[in-house]
Amino acid sequence: MFTKGEKLYEGKAKIIYETLEDKGYLVYFKDTLTAGNGVKKAEVLGKGEINNQISSFIFQYLKDKGIENHYITTISAREMLVEKVEIIPLEVVVRNVATGSICRRLGIKEKKVFSNPLVEFYYKNDALGDPLICPNHIELLELASNSVVEEIKGTALKINNLLTELFEGIGIILVDFKLEFGIDKDKKVILADEISPDTCRLWDMEKGISLDKDLFRKGEGDVLVGYTEVLNRLKGRI
Repeated sequence: MFTKGEKLYEGKAKIIYETLEDKGYLVYFKDTLTAGNGVKKAEVLGKGEINNQISSFIFQYLKDKGIENHYITTISAREMLVEKVEIIPLEVVVRNVATGSICRRLGIKEKKVFSNPLVEFYYKNDALGDPLICPNHIELLELASNSVVEEIKGTALKINNLLTELFEGIGIILVDFKLEFGIDKDKKVILADEISPDTCRLWDMEKGISLDKDLFRKGEGDVLVGYTEVLNRLKGRI
């Protein structure tokens, strides 16, 4: 049993607490759903529980495949216990299919399948709108060393291969997704944050419909229906 201590951080989708037992951090998944850097916002009852279950499943899957991450165990319907890490202020986006901002920025045709996955870095800074940055910017801002950036990129591509295979096996296309990394007590770079339909674009392989937060962004359907479908398919894989 783990007891919530001081609230350390509250973001758009999660709250991070210390544990009184000092065994790690408690991550509480909220029902809040946001888009457009928080401009569009809603409460979707049950969303947090689903994302906690999906993230728990995926973190354990990746750990079993050799990807070190902060996940320790699931505590409750909405909470997981994770290792203490210092988050690197970078959002790492891996793209397999063109959609969203990259189409607007570069004029790439929607749904173009990339011959090789594209890895992008964004500065994790709400005040600046999480801008797209390059490795030289990362070095200039002293967010991470060049060697850490290369390590993160390599790990992100390994995760992409593993998750692409996982989702293909349940009839889902992994279009793109966001990752975050942190530094653990041993000074190692490990995967952190969450992996869920809040942070991934997932398309049904047969119908081509979204099963992710785009349902909310674009007003295309019931978010809970899409998220629950992803969870049920993952559970069916066990």
